[in-house]
Amino acid sequence: MSDAIDNPLDDPAADPTDVARAAAADIARLTGVERHDIALTLGSGWGRAAELIGETTATLAATDVTGFGKPALEGHVGTLRSILTARGRRVLVIGARTHYYEGHGARRVVHSVRTAAATGASTMVLTNGAGGIKHTWRPGQPVLISDHINLTGDSPLEGATFVDLTDLYSVRLRDLARRVDPSLDEGVYCQFRGPQYETPAEVRMAKTIGGHIVGMSTALEAIAAREAGMEILGFSLITNMAAGIQTTPLSHQEVIEAGREAEPVISALLARVIDQL
Repeated sequence: MSDAIDNPLDDPAADPTDVARAAAADIARLTGVERHDIALTLGSGWGRAAELIGETTATLAATDVTGFGKPALEGHVGTLRSILTARGRRVLVIGARTHYYEGHGARRVVHSVRTAAATGASTMVLTNGAGGIKHTWRPGQPVLISDHINLTGDSPLEGATFVDLTDLYSVRLRDLARRVDPSLDEGVYCQFRGPQYETPAEVRMAKTIGGHIVGMSTALEAIAAREAGMEILGFSLITNMAAGIQTTPLSHQEVIEAGREAEPVISALLARVIDQL
């Protein structure tokens, strides 16, 4: 399916759950794998983890799957992988994230999550590269997401769909991750609309309302994962300190370089956590 105006999710009359089921059927047909157990979305800096989780038995261009488009951001590979772990679990690795700032709407932002749920995955692991607010953090540090603040002004839920988000980021899974690496800190993630980086004043606002991490993804995906009944684990790689805390100008190249430098360590950590799920 190409990233064009005929994407079925762009039809207001289409049921996004039906589109996700069609995408899951495509994945089953193209991979030969009827069901996946775990889904993993790889954000900036986390890509190498796919090589360490287990044996990749199939790799698909995301554009061959219903409802998916081509990633607009460097650092996202545009593929879906089916991986078999040493413990016999099936992991669907999503390297094709649609960001809200691309202007396609919340449906397409969360399509990968809904598709993962439709493949049978009951656990959703969401990763991203983001700005840090805590002064004790440093670029290259992975942190767990304990909660989020959705500052996009949007939701993937449609109509009178009331979903409890009290324990959105699983305490059980965060505890499991800390057993793998007891040094892991955690914080509240604030999703801004983007694509511009946050101003120092916006970062101060995020801190005032309880945020510790600022970025442009994840929160909408987590809401959709909860709606689908999945258990959610979130990781942020602190690629830079947020504006006003970091005194030098922010740049996307800085984010990419920080991700590349941290990738071997954080990918090995993520692979160890996946092995325990």
